[in-house]
Order: sequence, then C-alpha cells, then structure tokens
Amino acid sequence: MDIQYLLFLQGIREATGGVFDEVLNVISKVAVDIMPFLPFVVFWCVSRKWGYRYLVTLGLGELVNGIIKLTVCAYRPWIRSDLVEPAGDSKVAATGYSFPSGHTLSSTVTYGTTFVWQRKKRKWLAEICGVMIALTAFSRNFLGVHTPQDVIVGFTEAVIIILIVGAAREKINGDERMLDILSIAGVVAVILTLIYITQKPYPMDYVDGVLLVDPGKMMNDSFKACGAFLGLIAGSYVERHYIHYEVPVGSKNLPILGFTGFALAFVWKEYLAPVTLVTDLGGHWGNLISRFILWIFAVAVWPVFIRKWADD
Repeated sequence: MDIQYLLFLQGIREATGGVFDEVLNVISKVAVDIMPFLPFVVFWCVSRKWGYRYLVTLGLGELVNGIIKLTVCAYRPWIRSDLVEPAGDSKVAATGYSFPSGHTLSSTVTYGTTFVWQRKKRKWLAEICGVMIALTAFSRNFLGVHTPQDVIVGFTEAVIIILIVGAAREKINGDERMLDILSIAGVVAVILTLIYITQKPYPMDYVDGVLLVDPGKMMNDSFKACGAFLGLIAGSYVERHYIHYEVPVGSKNLPILGFTGFALAFVWKEYLAPVTLVTDLGGHWGNLISRFILWIFAVAVWPVFIRKWADD
C-alpha cells in the first residue's frame, strides 16, 4: 500500500507537469538546510532558555533518528520498487536509510518547538508552524523519497522528544549538578551509539554485482548527529560554568551579530567543512568533528563575541 500511495502521488506529479515539485522541494530543503540554524539564532538573540530547549530537542532528535535508521535499515522507495521515480535529484541528494524521515524529524522538532513556545503568545505563528510541519511531511511523500510510515514515525518520535525535553526542563529547573550528570550521561550515550552503529551488521544486497546500499555512507548522518550532540554538551558546560551568557536585549548591534553568526555557521556547514575536514578525514570522523565545531561555536564561542560587541 505504501508504494501504491507513492505511485498515486507520482501520477499527480506527472499529470501536472511537475508544477508543484519545486515548491515542495524548497519546503523540504528548508527543513534541513535552514531550520536547524533556528536554535542558534534563538539562543543568541531571543531567549537563552528556549535556545537550549531547541538545541537539546534537535540534537537528541537527530541522534535518536539516526539510531533508528541504522537499526531498521529500510531501503528507499525507488530501491524497493523500480516503478518509483523520485522528483529532481532526490536519488543523489537523499542520505541515509529511509525509515524514519529525517526531514520530518528536523521540521517537527524546530517548527514544533516554536509551536509549543508561541501557541499562547502568537497563535498565528504557531498555526503557520503546524502547517509547515504538515507540508514538509507531505513533501517527502509527494517527491517520492519517503513512504507514509517514514514520515509518520519521524513526526511521532519528534513529538515524543519535544514532550520529554519540555518535561525534563521543568523538573531540572536550572539545577547545575543535574545538568552536569546529564551531560556525562550524554557523552556515554554518544560513545555507545558510535560503538553500536559501527559494529552492528548491515544488509549487503547486490544486484548484478553492485551493492545496492553502502552501509558506510548510511552512517554519515549519525556521525554528524553524534558530533553535534557532543558539541552541545561541551559547549553548554563551558557556557554554563564560565560564560553565563545573557541575551543583550535592546542592543542595536544584536540583529547584525545574530545574522553574522548565522552566516558563519551556514558557510562552515555547507561549504568549508565539506572541503576541509570531511575531505581530509572522511565521511565519518570528518562529519563528526565538523559538527562538533559548529555546535560548540554556537553555544560557547559566538556568545562571547556577541557579549563583547553588543554595546560597541
């Protein structure tokens, strides 16, 4: 039934001449190319408390999603059926196994956290976020890159993580000792994750002597998630114990400092890291270290510069 549903949507794409493809492709790309920077900007410019909530939710979500992907090892729809022809460059651009959907996870934790934050203050913004979650999830089906179960589970795990992080934040209530204990637990969890994903067996299916899916490449996203989570843990420890960042509300320089930080992070993630660390160290450790640098920059480095230059 899942493949039949994708073929139904594929028929609509073909009948409409692909008129909706690019719009939904942009919505899909925003979820993983732009929205993951929202936690940084919120942390720097709006609310340290909510910034941390975004960061923990996104970091934990990507870590859990990667573990599930590499446990289930579900092939992409076009591998399961040669009748499925995804839109655009999806066959090349899609990373990781199919289940659950990483795009749906990423969009739900970022738009969803915004929904939780703004549902009483700015109802219109919360409603827009709800629509964007639905559109991103649907785009993954419409573009032929994920099955319905991929997006349903991606959405569900994100909602669960949003609720868990919210409940944990209320219970911890700024207890630094508990945060340090959780930080140690987080490091242990990342180490165990790396051992698990590198040592577990993977399907090695060949067609005409060609390996259908290379497990090594499928691990790259999880190495990114591990690096990001370690960067969050290290950065938060430094920030909480030594920096004590406070958003310089009212500073005329804050908007440009926030945009500059975003630009630096974006250029590193999209352009510099791939041609330096990833090229030199490979898709596993290069991605892990590059994401570690990105997240520790966001939590413990750029806040220092913002505080220094906010009132200059």
